[in-house]
Amino acid sequence: MKTAFRFTRRPYRRFAMFFAMLGPGVVSALAGDDAGGIAMYSIVGARYGYQLLWTMVIITILLAVVQEMTLRLSVVTGKGLSDLIREEFGVKATAVAMLTLLVANTAVTISEFVGIAAAGELLGVSRWVAVPLSALLVWFIVVRGNYKRAERIFLALGFVLFAYVFSAFVVQPNWGEVARGTLVPSLQFDSKFLLVLIALIGTTISPYMQFTLSAAIVDKGVAPSAYRNALIETLLGVILSCAFAYFIIVATGATLHARGIYEIESAEQAALALAPIGGALAEFLFAIGLLGASLLAASILPLSTTFAICQAFGWERGLNQSWEDAPIFYGIYTALIVIGALIALIPGVPLFLIFLLVYDLNGILLPILLIMMLRLANDKRLLGARVNGRLANFLGGSTAVILIVLTVMLVVSPWVNF
Repeated sequence: MKTAFRFTRRPYRRFAMFFAMLGPGVVSALAGDDAGGIAMYSIVGARYGYQLLWTMVIITILLAVVQEMTLRLSVVTGKGLSDLIREEFGVKATAVAMLTLLVANTAVTISEFVGIAAAGELLGVSRWVAVPLSALLVWFIVVRGNYKRAERIFLALGFVLFAYVFSAFVVQPNWGEVARGTLVPSLQFDSKFLLVLIALIGTTISPYMQFTLSAAIVDKGVAPSAYRNALIETLLGVILSCAFAYFIIVATGATLHARGIYEIESAEQAALALAPIGGALAEFLFAIGLLGASLLAASILPLSTTFAICQAFGWERGLNQSWEDAPIFYGIYTALIVIGALIALIPGVPLFLIFLLVYDLNGILLPILLIMMLRLANDKRLLGARVNGRLANFLGGSTAVILIVLTVMLVVSPWVNF
């Protein structure tokens, strides 16, 4: 009986151990596959089929470089990005960086609650119930509850996104076309394409991922001697996050695009990509994955934003502080949750348009952070022999330049015929 008991429990133990071992690298990267991420990758697959799969290869490499740079800065200095920015660039530059972060992350927080509203409606729950309850749940868990345990639960719900991987194989796409889309770059120069491309980069390399990773590394007190293990875990997060994105595009390209559904305007349409494996349960699977991803990001994003801002200006911060000792910390955090929830309750809010515009904003603002990070990562006084190599500088700098060029092209595209 003991042997049988152990055998039946072992898979659950391994599953539990897997989630227990997930660290800041995996959590910060997978938080990028949030409501907006699912929406953006679905938009890309529906509108362009496999045409933009090649960008995911490049974006995966660039995300790995940016995350590694963030990890190295935090491990070697023992300080978060906000601290480093304030110390190296002064109060004015810090104010610009934090305002940029606050604007971008407020927009993303709104998108998370819009995703919760969409998931609730797919599950038959009114947004007037789902959004307020979720806002209260997230606020209570983070401020008064066991945040780490909730983080694992939300992350587990988000792993329903594996359904996209299965769906991509079940639907049997033309793998020759998938390979061509992955290996052969294809570009267009109209404003719609540029909007999607900027948003795709802004979705996958989201600024809050860097601040989340940095804060978590400092909080855990990861020593320089543990850098190698932390790097492996961080790169695992990058690979998982980008693999989900890749297969969401493949699945939606093989189902929605192939059926002539080029524009996604609702969560129900996005759920069609899971129909090959879910059938009538497709909407349920999509809703659970969307809900888990949204709750995870709605928990992490406002918290990491609040930590970064308070850290930058030396204000009291931390969930172990009382309201009286850290009023600004709790005030900013609560305000982000309230704003996100209230705007998500606006009737007729254009779900997928919001996601597109939010991550365009992320992509446009991202170069500000990248330029500061590159300056920090090349400072020998901070990192000594662990400053950036030529390849890291080239790839990190290229990311900033590409986004700036795309933004300029987007601005002039209505008047110039490319």
